[in-house]
Amino acid sequence: MTGNGVPDLAVPVARVGELVAAAVPRLGAGHLVCVDGPAGSGKTTLAAALAAAHGWAVVHMDDLYAGWDGLPEVDRRTWTDLVEPLARGRHGSYRRYDWHAGAYAETHRVAPLDAGTALVLEGVGAGSSPWADLISALVWLEADPDERMRRGIERDGAAFAPHWEAWARAEAAHFAAHRTRERADLVLHT
Repeated sequence: MTGNGVPDLAVPVARVGELVAAAVPRLGAGHLVCVDGPAGSGKTTLAAALAAAHGWAVVHMDDLYAGWDGLPEVDRRTWTDLVEPLARGRHGSYRRYDWHAGAYAETHRVAPLDAGTALVLEGVGAGSSPWADLISALVWLEADPDERMRRGIERDGAAFAPHWEAWARAEAAHFAAHRTRERADLVLHT
C-alpha cells in the first residue's frame, strides 16, 4: 500500500509486462492480458495501471454484460465478436451495454493488435476458458468480501447493493466452472 491507501501496483505491472514479453503472441500479432476476480477486488485499477505503464488498450467486461443477469451469456458474445476476430488478425467489436437504459448501445470496434502490443480484458469473466489458449498473462485479484462490497457500493452507488448477493453467486459459479483462479499466472490480494 502507498501512504494514501492505494495498493502499490508497480511490481504487478512490471511482472505482467515480463509475462507478456516472454509470451508468444496469440491474439493476432499481439497479446491478451486478462485481469479477473470477484467484484470490487481492484481489477479496473490494475487495468488502468497496465494501460498507463505499457500503452495497452483496455476493454471492460462491465460494458459487455447484458445487465445484472448477463454473466452466464457473456463468454459466447465476447468470443464471437471480440476475441476470435482479433486472434485471426481482424477487427473485433462489442456493443456497450448501457446499464441505466437497460439496453445495448453503440458498437465499438477494436483494431487488430500490432506486434508487441496487448489488449487488457478486465472484469469478471475476463479470464474465461474459451480463450484460455490465447492468454499471455492471466491476473487474478481478490480482496476480503466486506472490503469488496464497500468498494462496489462506493463505485456503483446504492443501485449495486440489492444485486450484490446474486452477482456473487453468479461469479462464484462462473469461476468454479472456468477454474479461473487456478489458471492464473499471478494472484494478488488487494
